[in-house]
Amino acid sequence: MSSMQGAGVVVTGAGGGIGAALARRFAAEGARVVVNDIDPTRTKAVADEIGATAVPGDASEIVAAARDALDGTVDVYCANAGLASPGDAFADEEVWAAAWDVNVMAHVRAARTLLPDWLERGSGRFISTVSAAGLLTMVGAAPYSVSKHGAYAFAEWLSLTYGHRGLKVHAICPQGVRTDMLTAAGSAGELVLGPTAIEPEDVADALFEGIEADRFLILPHPEVAGYYQARAATPDRWLAGMSHIQQKWEGTVR
Repeated sequence: MSSMQGAGVVVTGAGGGIGAALARRFAAEGARVVVNDIDPTRTKAVADEIGATAVPGDASEIVAAARDALDGTVDVYCANAGLASPGDAFADEEVWAAAWDVNVMAHVRAARTLLPDWLERGSGRFISTVSAAGLLTMVGAAPYSVSKHGAYAFAEWLSLTYGHRGLKVHAICPQGVRTDMLTAAGSAGELVLGPTAIEPEDVADALFEGIEADRFLILPHPEVAGYYQARAATPDRWLAGMSHIQQKWEGTVR
């Protein structure tokens, strides 16, 4: 994509998985990339591999440093860092708080920092790695599902509020992707997501196709569109189907 040549791009959670695939793809397209991850060793490894700049640390706190590393200009921000938080309604308060902080508030904090400059110059691109759980849900993972709904809602709000002022927003909503996060999902991930899991590079391909088409919603698993439509059109039937999956999963973990 010639439009990415020389662009300043920040990718959070890029020490592996989807984030690393996005960083590699942006670098291959000629962008100047900042690689961020909470793990400094993984951050440096990916940055060295693709000739990017490593800015390790908490995704909520690195926007200013990343912007400095890009000579003051961020053109594209990929809010990709995420926390896979299993648990039910009885999950500890700390689990809920951490899921909300990483999966939602990190996006809000980044937008607060980036929006003034983007709105002044009339351009900017915010890319949120949400998950199909943000459109649908995920069995066995209440904090993850709820916070990913929040991430999707915030991306949607950014688009409708600032789209006419030059901000481009994309929400990436894959199902299973072969990453550490899928492994962390345990038996629920294996049951629900494993059979159709794709590679992180497939997510990067879907994003760039969506950017070319100027699409907000990026679905690396196209079938998610049908599930999303069914959820809206026939919610009782959809819930009954999900309940069946829940019961099937409970049978595997007893």
